[in-house]
Amino acid sequence: MSALSREIAALELLLTRQPAVLVRVADVQGSGPRELGAWMALSAGGQIGSIGGGRLEFDASAEARALLAANGPEPGGVLRRYALGPSLGQCCGGVVQLRFERLGPADIAGLRARLLAPEARQPVALFGGGHVGRAIVKLLIDLPFELQWLDSRDEVFPPELAAQVHLAEHSQPVQAAVPGLAPGSQVLIMSFSHAEDLDIVAACLARQRERGDLPFIGLIGSASKWASFRQRLLARGCSEAELAQVRCPIGLAGIQGKQPEVIAVAVVAQLLLQQSGG
Repeated sequence: MSALSREIAALELLLTRQPAVLVRVADVQGSGPRELGAWMALSAGGQIGSIGGGRLEFDASAEARALLAANGPEPGGVLRRYALGPSLGQCCGGVVQLRFERLGPADIAGLRARLLAPEARQPVALFGGGHVGRAIVKLLIDLPFELQWLDSRDEVFPPELAAQVHLAEHSQPVQAAVPGLAPGSQVLIMSFSHAEDLDIVAACLARQRERGDLPFIGLIGSASKWASFRQRLLARGCSEAELAQVRCPIGLAGIQGKQPEVIAVAVVAQLLLQQSGG
């Protein structure tokens, strides 16, 4: 379960016992601490979620508690405008509009659909259910990615997967899954077998030759592994230009360490940088 899903579950439970005021980012002009749709909920007993911290969140929390104490706001909520300049002591420089809405038990049924509004999620195809793969999944589920997780072995995947880990598939041969990947997928290749890795890379390059819709192909391993793969892929008819599309080793340069969790951080940071055009 992702962090957002856990927060929504906590809010649903809270609303069975007491009302709360939902504060959502309704509009952002210029720079703001959080994106459109970010939210927090305030009750008499505490807070769930965040709209970015700092003075904006402090003032919004005070407003929400005042509305809660006055049995407000009215149905439909109210909008408040906050200029993030010197008056709030925040240097973002933008203007944020927040919507304040009162929630009670009757709002539980539709709450999850409202707060899990569809957002653009980058598709990622992860080949490999080993230690590094699992560490990567733990990071991706709290980030704007849709994950397809593949491995040719049985009983590799954990029994519970987050909603955005769309397909935990057992593909045999595993490279046969490549033509069916979502367009625009970032591909991570880290199977238990060098032979499988090679076949997956070859299938990705064949797809690139036909469609050119895989913006990132990352292969785990050393420079010597890639040197060996390059020779074999050249022998299979791949060109130097095609091989240049493969990143090996993967992971953001400068992050040291070979523990699965460290590698995962470096790889996910590289995906985020790629996603932002870096």
